Amino acid sequence: MNEQFALALARFDAENSRDPNLENNRPRELLYAERLTDWVLKLAPNASEVLLLAARCQHICRWQSPRENYSMTRPGYLKWRADLKKFHAEKSGAILREVGYGDATIRRVQDLNLKKNFPADAEVRVLEDGLCLVFLEFQFAALAAKSDDEKMVNALRKSWEKMTEAARAEALKLNYGEREKNLIGRALG
Repeated sequence: MNEQFALALARFDAENSRDPNLENNRPRELLYAERLTDWVLKLAPNASEVLLLAARCQHICRWQSPRENYSMTRPGYLKWRADLKKFHAEKSGAILREVGYGDATIRRVQDLNLKKNFPADAEVRVLEDGLCLVFLEFQFAALAAKSDDEKMVNALRKSWEKMTEAARAEALKLNYGEREKNLIGRALG
């Protein structure tokens, strides 16, 4: 790991360490960034520097733009997501510039954050697979507990359609509760 890369990761982690929301007594977005990085490395052990940078900053400072600040409708949700993507890309770009990365690297990390050229771009596919796997492993059960079955089956189908065969195989190895297994079975059936 080169010094510039290490510095960028440290800066991303420092920003995410400020998340006031805790999970397992750790800042939630820091934990999320570590989990996504772990999945990217599991799916692509020789991942490029830019892919690892993008994984580490994918949700940088997400708590600063709460969902509650937007209309609790489908258009409100979509606006929130679009605004978040831009926010994350701008924030990551500023940090990468601070630590000395050039425009081409910054643009590439931002393109990955924004999921440009999905599904044609292989690195965007790995990042999307990692995002789906983090959701399934760490967020699915909690969301399912507060959502109706049809909504969850629909969300699972959408996630499954985006995932590569390698990611699907990993997803099927995860430990799920009975309700989650049932929902997955319905989504894939």
